[in-house]
Amino acid sequence: MINNDWYKITDPKDIITPALLVYPDRIEKNIGTMITMAGGTRNLRPHIKTHKTAEIIKLQLKRGIHKFKCATVAEAELLAKCGAEDILLAMQPVGANINRFFSLIAKYPNSTFSTIVDDQQIIEQIAKTADGKGIQVPLWLDINNGMNRTGIQPNAQAVELYKGIYKNPNLLAAGLHVYDGHIHNKDLSEREDKCNKDFEAILDLKRSLEEIDIRVPSIVAGGSPTFPIHLKREGVETSPGTTLLWDAGYAASYQEMNFIPAAVLLTRVISKPKSNLVCFDLGHKHLASEMTFPRVLLLEGEECTQIGQSEEHLVVQCPNDDMFKVGDVAYAIPVHICPTVAKYDEVLTVVDGSLTSSWKVVARNLKINI
Repeated sequence: MINNDWYKITDPKDIITPALLVYPDRIEKNIGTMITMAGGTRNLRPHIKTHKTAEIIKLQLKRGIHKFKCATVAEAELLAKCGAEDILLAMQPVGANINRFFSLIAKYPNSTFSTIVDDQQIIEQIAKTADGKGIQVPLWLDINNGMNRTGIQPNAQAVELYKGIYKNPNLLAAGLHVYDGHIHNKDLSEREDKCNKDFEAILDLKRSLEEIDIRVPSIVAGGSPTFPIHLKREGVETSPGTTLLWDAGYAASYQEMNFIPAAVLLTRVISKPKSNLVCFDLGHKHLASEMTFPRVLLLEGEECTQIGQSEEHLVVQCPNDDMFKVGDVAYAIPVHICPTVAKYDEVLTVVDGSLTSSWKVVARNLKINI
């Protein structure tokens, strides 16, 4: 029997709102789904940017996942503190982050750290620092295959950059990194066609390198939307992240994936300023607001229309005044979970309707220790 009230807390009266609730049993189901889809853990390199918490990392470690991807030095440090073996910092280190990256390597010798690069000067700076420390650093060449955010286009210049990494005694050419976040077709067949077409240039680049006897050990590709496509490729590591908590946006767009929502916002009605208008305590400070409305899926009140949000308030228009009373609690699934999690110091865990614990969002800031 399906429990349609799986998200509800039996007694929420003492919980300060807004609060972000997570459901460990549902997170574990999503981890299992991710592993099943990938056919095991060998080619899985999940991203931790969505959750940024030690407990969720440890749930994955228990299931045999040992390779991870992250976006900040703080996230990389959190992974190392949890005992992750293989950590890819998927943000080219510049400025102070170059020395911080090397500090990670020195402080956590049981973890292997690598990072992405797309610029000759940064490659030279990393190589020079590695030489001074007498170590070898694994680097992935970041490739732009259509997102136009970071990376170098897969052309002759990319061949030369990768060749430079490969031949440098202080660097280890780990492979190619390709994030295709520009691919978000709702229809799986259309998404797959676009993904495969854009990936052809990556395979051509790999062949060009191998023709001059330069090995490309692996390719890290995609995020959650293209996860079902890249997992079919031999020698490609997939790096989904949103799959662990899921959200209303991905659930609506990628219905072929059997992940389930595992994070819910608890909010309260704080005012009813006008007929059929309801205001919740769910402003910009506690809910991602970079997209258009709707920004949450109200689990009781889907017929309401979200019309306004400010720093502390979310205003919705409902069909009648009786749907919500001032002081009522409501539950909502974020449309975009990743930046929503980063707005909270901690998430509250819920098991069988009871509040059981809290998990610190340790890497929500740019620095832990290093």
